[in-house]
Amino acid sequence: MLPLFDGPHDEEGAGGNLGQIVEFVIGFVRRQYAVIIFCTVLTVVAAGIYLKTATPTYMGQVKILLSNQKTPFVQQQSLVAEAAIDSVQIETQLQVLKSKAVATSVIQNLKLYDDSEFQPSSQVHALIRKVRSWLSMAPLDTGAHEAATADDLVLAFGNRLTANRVGMSNVIELSYNASTAKRAAEIANAVADTYILDQLNAKFEANKSATAWLQSRLRELGQQALTAEHAVNAFKSENNIVVSDGKLIDDQQIVELNSRLVAARALTSDSLARLNRYDEVLRAIAPDSLSLAGIDTPGSEVLLSPIINSLRQQYLDYARREVDWSSRFGKGHLAVINLRNRMRDIRTSIVDEVRRLAETNRSDYEIAKQKQKQIEDQLASAVSRSRGSSSAELTMRELETSAKSYRSLYDSFLQRYMGSVQQESFPSADARVIASASPPPGKSKPKSSLVIALGLAAGLGLGVGLGLLRDVMDRVFRTSAQLEAALRLPCLSLVPLLKDINPPGSASLPSSGNDARMISRRSTAYWAATAMPLSRFAESIRALKLAIDLNQSLADNKTIGITSSLPNEGKSTIAASLAQLIAHAGKRVILVDCDLRNPSLSMNLAPSATSGLIEIISGAKQLDEVTWQDKSTGLTLLPIAKKGPLFHTSELLSAQPTRALFDKLRASYDYVIVDLPPLAPIVDVRATTPLVDCYILVVEWGRTKIDVVQHALHTAPNIREALLGAVLNKTDMNLMKRYDSYHSDYYNSEHYGRYGYVDHDN
Repeated sequence: MLPLFDGPHDEEGAGGNLGQIVEFVIGFVRRQYAVIIFCTVLTVVAAGIYLKTATPTYMGQVKILLSNQKTPFVQQQSLVAEAAIDSVQIETQLQVLKSKAVATSVIQNLKLYDDSEFQPSSQVHALIRKVRSWLSMAPLDTGAHEAATADDLVLAFGNRLTANRVGMSNVIELSYNASTAKRAAEIANAVADTYILDQLNAKFEANKSATAWLQSRLRELGQQALTAEHAVNAFKSENNIVVSDGKLIDDQQIVELNSRLVAARALTSDSLARLNRYDEVLRAIAPDSLSLAGIDTPGSEVLLSPIINSLRQQYLDYARREVDWSSRFGKGHLAVINLRNRMRDIRTSIVDEVRRLAETNRSDYEIAKQKQKQIEDQLASAVSRSRGSSSAELTMRELETSAKSYRSLYDSFLQRYMGSVQQESFPSADARVIASASPPPGKSKPKSSLVIALGLAAGLGLGVGLGLLRDVMDRVFRTSAQLEAALRLPCLSLVPLLKDINPPGSASLPSSGNDARMISRRSTAYWAATAMPLSRFAESIRALKLAIDLNQSLADNKTIGITSSLPNEGKSTIAASLAQLIAHAGKRVILVDCDLRNPSLSMNLAPSATSGLIEIISGAKQLDEVTWQDKSTGLTLLPIAKKGPLFHTSELLSAQPTRALFDKLRASYDYVIVDLPPLAPIVDVRATTPLVDCYILVVEWGRTKIDVVQHALHTAPNIREALLGAVLNKTDMNLMKRYDSYHSDYYNSEHYGRYGYVDHDN
């Protein structure tokens, strides 16, 4: 379907498109508001009826906390491993809650098989049995029927039960729907209690089985541990093996010698390092020098000696005095020379002390080396003795390891066994109820506000859908833009619909229908243009006249054909109104009725005509003998006096006498307005192309199908090429605002009132 709205085509960007969409929506609502309101009211009423007739449902809710945090005693004594609570564990517990075992237990405890809410399935099975008996079929097996009934009860129970995790917490929210609030709370609490009891029973059975197994295993491990320990003692006696604190005597000696050897090697290394540092200091001392170079080296071992530090302090005092006296008395002064001699003696004493220290460290180093050598020899002897008894030791170690393993395993199983015994007397579950169900204050289903909202939304959706369907199926012309897009012709004018025409002064109009060949005024629709010159209808006819005059391809004496696709589209009214306005302006105009098969124009304007166009073509009459006149406007009418059916109308219109007649009319009048038959039913219009200069196509607003007009023009290409434009006739200006909301102000009659126009069309 072509678009029913038209926005500014030169608009670019999202703003223009958004404006067109908004205008289309507004126009759509204006066009289809009745359908939308009807559908909305219908669905809301249906929702109300559903709320009145539906059985209410109440929801009982219980919150269960999953947690395996137990007292420290229980954690230590627990035999069965406790899985951490994670997403997988929670999903597992949700399935357990909705399992068949829990449902069956609750149904039996509360005797829900007698509940009326679960009876329909039984009634269905009873009906099936009756049908099978009527059809002489084998009866249903009783056991199979009872199993099916139990399964149906569990299925119905599960459909009413829901269990979901609350957010990302370890809390499960359990809900049950029932027809009464009390029943819903009772069953929800029963499911929670059954679930927790099932957990306790499962743990009790697991602990009981594990305790029995541990008891038998402990007997076996105790006997194996005793046997292994006896074997260790017997082996030690046979091989004379002495053990102290779990270790052999030889092994203890080796460990002790290893420790002493490490200390001796450290002492030897330390002595050698100190000796090397003293040797470096002695090599650095320069002979025949007064300076302490090599001795004052930072970090030197020499500075650790108190004797050397004392001599060095004296040396430094003399050095300061020597510098001071040299500057005061000169370097050759006797006192200065004496100071230098004393400094030289002190330096010699320091060097001698350094040599003494070096010799002392060399002696310590030699002693440390001897001790290290003795310990190494003792260790080698102990290792040699230990290798001789290694085979027996390995065997003993293997026996001891085996005995310890059995004893350790026995102790571990004994501890677990004691824990299992204690666990049986202290039952605990991994879940607890943190919020019990109480009778809900109101029903959960159906929710009145939600049902009404859904009904309202469904009604709006249905109304909009039907409205869009109506728009899609509305294959008629509604706007000028739609007409131009479909036909690729300019829309020359929008002619408004004439309703209940009773123009001012109509009672005083001359009734010339009874005079000889005077045009009749009994049909007021044909005279609306001149009777109401200040109406929108008259203005739209003037637009046609202006379009004809502005067409440069037409001659001065213009012949205009008015046609349509189908009958009753108002082409005769348009032709008569156009001819009247042109004649009223002082032009010479003749209105020719060329609809030979259905001359509606002649029947309304010259009902008593006995001769006309056909008689002129046949040569029986002259033009001035058959034309009709209107004194008020000066309009001339060439009617058709239909006396019988005509079979060759297209041949009459294309005949030479007809061409000669139109040549004569063109020479005698300024305008020749021709009322032609419609295009679709007959082919007469195609024969008039030699007679007229151009055509105007009349299209009825809201009735003429787009496909019909397109097909009619496609089958008459010669007419299409000569079309001046199209007229959208019988336009309802009030409804046009709904289809062309973008130009809604154009259809507002208030603007015409500012220029003296008065709308009498409505």
